[in-house]
Amino acid sequence: MYVYADNAAATKLSEKAKTAMLPYFDELYANPSAIHSAGQKIKDDINHSRETVAAAIGAEQAGEITFTSGGTESDNQAIMSAAALGAEKGKKHIVSTDFEHHAVLHTLNKLKKQGFEITLARPDRNGIVSAETIAALIRDDTALVSVMYANNEIGTIQPIGEIGAICRERGVLFHTDAVQAAGHISIDVKRDNVDLLSLSGHKFHGPKGAGVLYARKGIALSRLMEGGGQEKSRRPGTENVPAIIGLAAALEESVSNMERESEYLTTLRNRIIAGLTKIEGSVMNGSEKQRLPGNINISFEGTDGESLVLLLYHIGITVSNGSACTSVSTQPSHVLRSIGVPKEYIRGTLRITLSRYNTAEQADYIVESVTKIVHYLRSFSPTWKEKILEDKERAV
Repeated sequence: MYVYADNAAATKLSEKAKTAMLPYFDELYANPSAIHSAGQKIKDDINHSRETVAAAIGAEQAGEITFTSGGTESDNQAIMSAAALGAEKGKKHIVSTDFEHHAVLHTLNKLKKQGFEITLARPDRNGIVSAETIAALIRDDTALVSVMYANNEIGTIQPIGEIGAICRERGVLFHTDAVQAAGHISIDVKRDNVDLLSLSGHKFHGPKGAGVLYARKGIALSRLMEGGGQEKSRRPGTENVPAIIGLAAALEESVSNMERESEYLTTLRNRIIAGLTKIEGSVMNGSEKQRLPGNINISFEGTDGESLVLLLYHIGITVSNGSACTSVSTQPSHVLRSIGVPKEYIRGTLRITLSRYNTAEQADYIVESVTKIVHYLRSFSPTWKEKILEDKERAV
């Protein structure tokens, strides 16, 4: 049996998205910047996709949507734009959290070198950053608050609406990285007082290489690149038309099926959690209830996450031990360290992320296989053997 359960890294392209994209490879291939009818047809189709995305996230106008190459570019442009606007008013302080995606954290580090002061809030043990915590950090010279909608490793959903209300009241721009949330939970930028929002197509069964930056009307975006006047001069370069069409189709599909899929994935998720937490020395990371429907992040004392991932792949199960964007790093997860997971657990962490294509049979196979491999790895672990001996001595 083959089981793909690394959907936080990338999802399977949906049939609806694939079907929508195909004509733009071999029939509708004109440049949307061209003034002839073939080009204008493509431009109209891009604008229709813009309207689709705007409706899916509650944006007031389609013109508030800029298409990018993905979440990383959108995060960069949102933060750099807000910083530039703040600097014009003498505001060079930014509030964020220390368990953001590195697309946010590294951009903040760049701004720090340019004279900005960065304050990072720490989430609680459940992986939640409260609105009160953010409110206490906002100052008169705060230009931006950036808090991710849902964490990419532990799946915890943040109180975005509460944070957005505070930022709007204090006159501070609010950005949220919604890459993991879009298409999976309800997003409404007007309801939540969001000024800037990032998302990426390949997280909700759309294509890779396509993302969105929402910027509320009136917020001037700084260009990251120089070139032509595409995307209303916000993002130069010939548009990736098939990917834009596929992103919009996938997002529309995911939003329309959200309630049903959420219920289905939550049931599968809880089935796996119930099975894996029976393993001695296991700990769930993140909030039990305030988390994405398909996210499971669990650590096993006395094991090694990389070994778990490789052995599971050997028997047909594809999972990860954290964010794909930091998989080459040998450093412990900054997310798990941020929420205070003990170091003896961090090393043995698995991130299992589900999609509409997973089944109950696959869920049971995951539980059965992880249980066997954890016991196998512990049979070689001196630290685990020492723990067992210590526990026996205490019991005497």
